[in-house]
Amino acid sequence: MEEKFATTKKAGFYGIPGNIFLLIIKATVGFLSNSQAMIADSVNSAGDIFASLMTFIGNKIASEPNDEDHNFGHGKAEYIFSMFISISMILVSAKLLYDSVITLIYGSKLQFSWFLVVVCIITIATKLGLFAYTKYAYKKHNSILLEANMKDHRNDCIVTTFTLISVLLTLANIYWFDSLVGIGISIWICYTGVTIFVESYNVLMDISVDDKTKDLILDIANGFNDIQKIESIISTPVGDKYLVFITICVDGNMSTFDSHKLADNLETTVSGLDKVYKTIVHVEPKL
Repeated sequence: MEEKFATTKKAGFYGIPGNIFLLIIKATVGFLSNSQAMIADSVNSAGDIFASLMTFIGNKIASEPNDEDHNFGHGKAEYIFSMFISISMILVSAKLLYDSVITLIYGSKLQFSWFLVVVCIITIATKLGLFAYTKYAYKKHNSILLEANMKDHRNDCIVTTFTLISVLLTLANIYWFDSLVGIGISIWICYTGVTIFVESYNVLMDISVDDKTKDLILDIANGFNDIQKIESIISTPVGDKYLVFITICVDGNMSTFDSHKLADNLETTVSGLDKVYKTIVHVEPKL
């Protein structure tokens, strides 16, 4: 767990200087050349800086151990700050969409510059490196903050590739594509923001564990011969894992010692699953 928080902290920290650098060069070249796509790309980088800050802060809070006021730790901070990231994405996309549509209607004043091409190439190279790192870290630790950053870096690579295409098309006097790319960027950012928002919202609203994990729990419980019936399986998220409550029915004549031993064994086995933080088993006698 400590390794996960340390890796997420690095991902957030590395993203801040990288995105500040990209914001400066994109905004400068974008406004000088009147490229709507590059301006949109620079605003996207500003959102990336905010996302990196939220990742850094959210991870710091989430890494705090459990205490008397927070018995199951502070893991949900990941989802709260991921929601902040998603809301910022949606707001930024709305502004970009408006500006791009206005430019498409009234015409673009884009001026071709090889600096635009260079900035696009630098951005793609930088974001590919950040994407590769966060993808590796996400697959290893399965953190929603890392997932949000990974998708953000991936989106930036795609977005800037289309920005590069729009810039090169101006050599053939095709200017309208620049505005279309700005529109496409805004829609893409909005879609990603909504996706992250829904995922974060579901966890904060105590969504239950996925069906695959629930089936694994059922298979484990059914493997105990002394369990006559599985009354219920209830779960609630704790960070990126789940607290699982299982109610089982056993022979009413079973001794208290044996029923508790059975419950302990079931708790230990289920808690060994990747997505399970802790398991609590309640035993009901069945006559």
